[in-house]
Amino acid sequence: MSEPDREPTETPTTSKAEAEADGQRMARNWLGIAVVSILSLLLVAIALLQLTGVVEFFAPIAETEGQQWGAFFVLALVVIILGGWSWRAIVS
Repeated sequence: MSEPDREPTETPTTSKAEAEADGQRMARNWLGIAVVSILSLLLVAIALLQLTGVVEFFAPIAETEGQQWGAFFVLALVVIILGGWSWRAIVS
């Protein structure tokens, strides 16, 4: 059986300024997660509409179907980069 930790991993805050800074950092992190989640869900909806042929979302900027899917994958890459940036901010 393993021994429990003798000291907590994080010490409790002792000052009001430190508590406010922690609260702002947590709010910023959760806001980043929310934005990436919303953009990911929107991207999935666009992909499904594009795949079924209900709409041609990228028709104004791309003429052929291959160009439209290329534009979609560029948008997906932007969302992935934004998610990685948000994740890095949370981890550090």
